[in-house]
Amino acid sequence: MAGYAKHMFEQSSLFGPRVLSVSGITQYLRAMMESDEILRDVWVSGEVSTLSTPSSGHIYFTLKDSGATLKCVIWRAQASRMRNQLQTGSAVEVHGAFSVYEAGGQYQLYVDAVRLAGEGLLYQEFLRLKARLEAEGLFEEGRKRSLPKFPIRIGIVTSPTGAALQDMLNTLQNRYPLVEVILAPAVVQGEEAPAKVVKAIEELNRYGRVDVIILARGGGSLEDLWAFNDENVVRAVVNSSVPVVTGIGHETDFTLSDYAADVRAPTPTGAAVAVSPDKNDLLRDLGSVYASLKDSFEDRLTDLDHNLSRINHRLNLLSPIAKIRNDSQRLDEMTQRLERNLQHQMALRHSHLEGAIRHLESLNPLQVLNRGFAIVRNADGKVIRSVNEVSRDDEVHIRVADGEMDARLTSINKSSNP
Repeated sequence: MAGYAKHMFEQSSLFGPRVLSVSGITQYLRAMMESDEILRDVWVSGEVSTLSTPSSGHIYFTLKDSGATLKCVIWRAQASRMRNQLQTGSAVEVHGAFSVYEAGGQYQLYVDAVRLAGEGLLYQEFLRLKARLEAEGLFEEGRKRSLPKFPIRIGIVTSPTGAALQDMLNTLQNRYPLVEVILAPAVVQGEEAPAKVVKAIEELNRYGRVDVIILARGGGSLEDLWAFNDENVVRAVVNSSVPVVTGIGHETDFTLSDYAADVRAPTPTGAAVAVSPDKNDLLRDLGSVYASLKDSFEDRLTDLDHNLSRINHRLNLLSPIAKIRNDSQRLDEMTQRLERNLQHQMALRHSHLEGAIRHLESLNPLQVLNRGFAIVRNADGKVIRSVNEVSRDDEVHIRVADGEMDARLTSINKSSNP
């Protein structure tokens, strides 16, 4: 801060008084305010006046009491998250930080939270009880349970006449129509509400057939939601044998039951969404699983078919029928070879026979006779080969090519050639 102030005064004259520009002093005051610990985090109470809500989404108003007024601004981002609607004349408590609007030369409170007057004491009680229960470990994340993925029965603790119930039933019907809803009706506002809510939670636990419990109600002020800050309700949520999901008020509303629950949803509808799978997602997942199973089945079937073919081929190779067929084919081949060999042998023998016949025919005396020779036999039928075997006047039998004749030898002449 001292350095910033020094920078502000650097332009002062060495021989005259230090003079600041309007912008310089305004920036200096702004820096002082934004660095002050109290002014950076402060609650201010008063009555709303001169409320303005331009189309920009920002909110401008004046906070006043009997002695003073204070300019306040809520930027659009904070305004969209605030559940309390400001009205002129409302007594409120606002939280924020002070700064200076330089163009207007005025200090303003930049608000980030608003609560109706009277909620301050409740809020202090809320913080006190929260600190004590938190010290006991009731809000620890380690003790919280995961929600069932596919609940069969959902228990709901809420008012049977509130719009929150119908919103949850419609959501569950649209998202997960298979689920069964068990309603444990309870008063959710007023002095009787804590005891009724505790009883409803305990009855659902004694029933023993619900998989998850929704504790819900619509929006309201801190006082309207106070039943869910009751210590007995918080302990009933913690002691539940099944997971508890809270959907209390709006997104910006937090109760001690939200801290104790296994899951906190921003609204009753959000609680219904948290406990139920979306049927459209399930159908898509089912389609993907079906396609995957179909592909796996077809791949497996193809593998089995190939294995069966291989086994069948091996069986055919080892089968007696295959051996018989192979042997039969070999027998046919051997028979054909034998027949061919036999035919060859027969042709060869036939050829040899014809050659022998031709040779025999060439040696047949009768063939010699056709060339003018004759066979001469004596009376005893013995072939005469030499003149020495016959005598004059012997009777001989002569065979020529075309017949036979008998003759008597009248002379015998021995050849001079040997």
